[in-house]
Amino acid sequence: MVNDAWHWCNVLVFRLGDQASLHPADLKTRRVDNDDAPLRFSDLKAFAVSGVNIGYGYISTWDGGAVCYDTCFFRVIKYQLALLNIALTLVLKESEALIVSSFIFVDWSLFASENIRTGDCILKVPYSVEITPDNLLPKIRAILSDKIGTVSKLAIILLVERKMGQSSGWAPYICCLPQHGEIHSTIFWSEYELNMICQSSVYQETVNQKAKIEKDFAAVVPALQQFPDLESITLQDFMCAYFSVTSRAWESTKGLSLIPFTDFMNHDGGSKSIVLFDDDKMFSEVIADRNYAPGEEVLINYGKFPNAMLLLDFGFTLPYNIHDQVQIQLSIPHDDNLREMKLELLQHLTPKIKDAVGFNCPEDTFIIKEVRSPRGKGKGLPQALRAFARLLCCNSSQELSDLALEAAQIDGRLARRPLKDSRREFKAHKMLSSHITQLMHKYDTAIKSLPLNSPSMSNTFTLRRQMAHDLLTGELRVLKSASMWLNNYCAALKSTSNCWSQWKNRI
Repeated sequence: MVNDAWHWCNVLVFRLGDQASLHPADLKTRRVDNDDAPLRFSDLKAFAVSGVNIGYGYISTWDGGAVCYDTCFFRVIKYQLALLNIALTLVLKESEALIVSSFIFVDWSLFASENIRTGDCILKVPYSVEITPDNLLPKIRAILSDKIGTVSKLAIILLVERKMGQSSGWAPYICCLPQHGEIHSTIFWSEYELNMICQSSVYQETVNQKAKIEKDFAAVVPALQQFPDLESITLQDFMCAYFSVTSRAWESTKGLSLIPFTDFMNHDGGSKSIVLFDDDKMFSEVIADRNYAPGEEVLINYGKFPNAMLLLDFGFTLPYNIHDQVQIQLSIPHDDNLREMKLELLQHLTPKIKDAVGFNCPEDTFIIKEVRSPRGKGKGLPQALRAFARLLCCNSSQELSDLALEAAQIDGRLARRPLKDSRREFKAHKMLSSHITQLMHKYDTAIKSLPLNSPSMSNTFTLRRQMAHDLLTGELRVLKSASMWLNNYCAALKSTSNCWSQWKNRI
């Protein structure tokens, strides 16, 4: 529960749709006592706001009542957005501003309500009102298994606070979080929808994530069943809360936490604005990285994430994502006579790691990123992948021994340098090129197999189809860039080999 000294939440919520106008006089300083009908956030409506200065005041709620104080000034710009939510936030602790915000909240987005300059503080949130595992009710924590992770604990807190309704200190924030049907992470997709992206690694990651959530839910159910108000919580409820945590929580020096309203800023991969943490002053803040005019959406950078992660963990994609990547898998054939020797040497390749976005990759799986220069050094194609291809193409134990000896003489990593025999180097990279070409054909088929848009499609399916298209076309673009570089590299090797042969013949 939020500290009583900080009357959460000083948020004015307007629901557009009623054809009426809001006059500054409607927000005159007044008190709504508990004896009267309490003023709640759900009761605040209206109202095609058109460029008026909406008085002075903010709303604080506690004990079912509300007070409007004559302390802050709100400026609202003109919006004609029927049936969308708008929230203006300016949080005060007595006379001290703790959250500084010059934005309007529209359908899980933030828009500037006044001019914002580069370097301005867009938002400042004290640690004391952030949601952390420490906010878990002691009576629930006492009976939870020690194996329950941080994400599940935060999900339980959200579920408990939602059950509390308006009596929750975080009610204005929690009531704005998206619910099932409004979330487009692949963990909520139907099997038919998931089949659209079966070519991408995110398909299996989705299966794994759903299995983990189900396992975590099974582990917390015994604890929830001890409380009558919580025993009705379903797996779907838990999944929604779990997603809210994985998509909205920030990792700081204090651990994982939810920072109210900071998470309503949408992602821009080119933005330099991030959440900053000041442990001395005990608050989180966001600083503008550029100027914003009134009406512009205020954006932040979530990180250098490919569409695969954005879709799984956040429920959206970008039409063109410069951070897209593709997982490809190579294996040593079982009928390879040198299979055992190759497997033994394979441990000298890069060990099993998580890829750049946290997906678990098997030892024979590699991450390809877009190769920017088709004739450069091949940055984007991992050296470990090219080394694996060189290893696969070895035809004798002597060739494998030579690779091991070379690795021992340098940094211990196997086959990281081009093979001295250009014909073998050509063969290794030609094999790799052929493998990527096959993947390209599969991706192309998957894209062409996407259902055609039609009026009979639901809005949800149409949106998810577009996300599938963004994902697949982005990953296909990465494969094409790798293929182009490999073809150029092989052509150069072939040319070098031909020149060498011609020179030898002349001698």
